[in-house]
Amino acid sequence: MLYSVSMIIGSLGLFLFGMRTMSDGIQKVAGDRLHAILNFMTGNRVMAILTGFAITAIVQSSSATTVMVVSFVNAGLLSLTQSIGVIMGANIGTTVTGWIVAILGFKVKMGNIALPLIGIGFILMLVKRFNKKDLGETLIGFGLLFMGLDYLKNSVPDISAHPEILQFVTQFTGHGFFSYLLFVLLGTVLTIIVQSSSAAMAITLTMAYAGWIDYPTAAAIVLGENIGTTVTAYLASIGTSVNAKRASRAHTLFNVFGVVWMSIVFTPFLNLVNYLVPGDVYASTSALLLPAHLAMFHTLFNITNTLISSFFVPQIAFLVKKWVPDDKNIIPESYSLKYISATLQDTPELYLITVKRELSKMADIVSDMFNGFWEIFRHPDKKMGSEVEENKRMEDLTDRMQEEITRFLSQCSMDNMNRVSANNVYSMMRITNELESIGDSCFNLIILCERKYKQQIIFNDNATEKLTPYIELVIRFISFIKSHLNEHMDSENMAVAVKIESDINKMRNILKQSASKRLQSGADVRSELLYIDMVRHVEQIGDHCMNITERLEKIL
Repeated sequence: MLYSVSMIIGSLGLFLFGMRTMSDGIQKVAGDRLHAILNFMTGNRVMAILTGFAITAIVQSSSATTVMVVSFVNAGLLSLTQSIGVIMGANIGTTVTGWIVAILGFKVKMGNIALPLIGIGFILMLVKRFNKKDLGETLIGFGLLFMGLDYLKNSVPDISAHPEILQFVTQFTGHGFFSYLLFVLLGTVLTIIVQSSSAAMAITLTMAYAGWIDYPTAAAIVLGENIGTTVTAYLASIGTSVNAKRASRAHTLFNVFGVVWMSIVFTPFLNLVNYLVPGDVYASTSALLLPAHLAMFHTLFNITNTLISSFFVPQIAFLVKKWVPDDKNIIPESYSLKYISATLQDTPELYLITVKRELSKMADIVSDMFNGFWEIFRHPDKKMGSEVEENKRMEDLTDRMQEEITRFLSQCSMDNMNRVSANNVYSMMRITNELESIGDSCFNLIILCERKYKQQIIFNDNATEKLTPYIELVIRFISFIKSHLNEHMDSENMAVAVKIESDINKMRNILKQSASKRLQSGADVRSELLYIDMVRHVEQIGDHCMNITERLEKIL
């Protein structure tokens, strides 16, 4: 008995490892394209659903898709209604796994082709000249996945030799709605434990094929797996924006709603599936019928649930907005960015989306700080104790963000990444440091304003007038950086950045020369030195912006 259990656990481990390896390889091959599809997706809900289906069918993980969606919503690249459509499509896409397992896993001797696939994949990974390492990883994962499934199928004890197992399960069947709820709960817990609805589906199909559970019981477990997979999106939304939290809650609401209406039509729905799929699963004793029936049940349920729910996307959005109300605009006292592997399918490439959204937040903060400095400077008679304190909190926040994002990127770099992603990690580290330096310069400008106010230093009217276009030029540069952050800086935009930085340097020289002339003509020393100090700090911000554009040019 102990040997059988260890064989099942080992087979499951091989299956999950194969799934992760295959998914990692696919995401490395097509990850950037998948991000682009989501990034440029239209507001058409049909296209959103198709996008979610396509991406999930490709990467074989609805968890990876939903984590990606939550991250894009958090970064403002997807709206809440768009994200709901993608999540619906992801639920349909994840049913592809069930069909692969049902058709190939039990009807084809996958062990006969698993090893050749692993062999081909190994050669592609080993020979650098082919430059197909990621494809090789995908093939190895595919071979390991079906080898694990083959072992799992053979490791499950024959039910005829162990009738006590069936007796244990039958104690909980035949109790109507109670049995339905119990096995839905079992499917939910199973998916949470293995952190993969695809793996949970494979386990369920294997148990059904071995005769451990009957058709209705397996179907109820499959429904539970749909609920269990929402935990991934929930974990991914921890510490994110309000809309990202709403996207994860929409996933939960959508899947729970499906299980609720299915509980009303469960038996007729099972009969419909039995009618559509060849072979009567109730009358036949052949175990081969069950996997196909369950795969069809899973697909038909998710398609029907999506069709029904697609007419109520605005209503779902309204409910989740009530569920997760807007946050007050308060600067957080603490900040953390944890590298948590929410699912077995996650890869560092997907985690880089998280970093992109954090860099966008950081850019917004330093932009607000610089605008805050200029607002304070233009109103010298206004008491600004609260503004200084607020900017100090913002500067502290940028320091914590720099530390946490750098640590996060360092942990990403420890994982197996493709060359492009490794290069992007280094560029993101540099951008993080430059943004933090902008925050420091902004706070130094605030301190200079405070000194000017406390010491009652008055600038020459002509000097103040000349400072305005200089500041506006830097504001333009910061806005330019924000609008092109997290994307490759092409030659045309690079030329724009070089022109802005050149103009800033020219104006700096003019302003410093003007201050020197005023000093020579007997102007107030304290005033002119403070003025030169401000000009210097503003110019440093322009330098940091230019450094960011140079790193963006290297991001691919």
